[in-house]
Amino acid sequence: MLEGLSYLAILSVTLGLISRDYVSQIGMGHGVLFMIYLFLSVSVSDKQRWSLKVWVPIFLASVIPFAFVLVELYLRKVFENKTLAEA
Repeated sequence: MLEGLSYLAILSVTLGLISRDYVSQIGMGHGVLFMIYLFLSVSVSDKQRWSLKVWVPIFLASVIPFAFVLVELYLRKVFENKTLAEA
């Protein structure tokens, strides 16, 4: 969620909705969050034994505005189903 929101903040700067004075701060924060997102998505996909068919769309969602919402909904559904199956 944080990475997606930081991406929207970067786009807001590009569109002029936020002052360009904050480009370096927002850009640095987004860069750090993007690297964390990338690392965690690879780590989780390895632990959950996801195929590339699952991981690639999750990764691509990091560069499509508002796609992080779909990823969040998908992951909640997957983990809720897994929790119910284990119970």
